[in-house]
Amino acid sequence: QVQLVESGGGLVQPGGSLRLSCSASGFTSTIAAMSWYRQTPGKERELVASITVAVGSTTYRDSVKGRFTISRDNPNNAVYLQMNSLKADDTAMYYCRALTARGVSWGQGTQVTVSS
Repeated sequence: QVQLVESGGGLVQPGGSLRLSCSASGFTSTIAAMSWYRQTPGKERELVASITVAVGSTTYRDSVKGRFTISRDNPNNAVYLQMNSLKADDTAMYYCRALTARGVSWGQGTQVTVSS
């Protein structure tokens, strides 16, 4: 099993930046891809960005393209989400997810609030 811990959330003004971190432990050698999702009350959790561990291929939802960057640090079993030009619509709980050979693991989430 893989355990995930997110950090880096907080309150930021519109146009500002935040960097989220996700640290993995446990059976990390089984991780094939890591992703960031977000969720607001009353809405379904949505994919923000994803990266494959071996090759580093990335995907982004359209609304964050050009503003967010996902990256990985394989030796340290970590993934990051650099978020620039933040908007109020980016306000959400952000979750890290790991896709492994045995299934999916989720972190507890970190809150991002974009407000003036």
